[in-house]
Amino acid sequence: MAKESVKARQRKRERMVAQFAEKRAALKAAGEWSALDQLPKNSSSVRLKNRCQLSGRPKGYMRYFGISRVTFRDMALAGKIPGVKKASW
Repeated sequence: MAKESVKARQRKRERMVAQFAEKRAALKAAGEWSALDQLPKNSSSVRLKNRCQLSGRPKGYMRYFGISRVTFRDMALAGKIPGVKKASW
């Protein structure tokens, strides 16, 4: 499980990306690179990292569900994800 500070930092970046999205797009379209440099670094979308919403794990992220493979397996075996069951043949 990731530290709470790492998860909080990720949430802060997500808020900043949403806050400055329109302004960044306008500056990019106008080609004002010096003004773009004045914006906070965390407002850039490339600084976001896909992380599990529950555990904060950065690796093994399943984009469709928004959680890591470990969390997905635990939840699937517990029957908490509708329509997902363990394969057997």
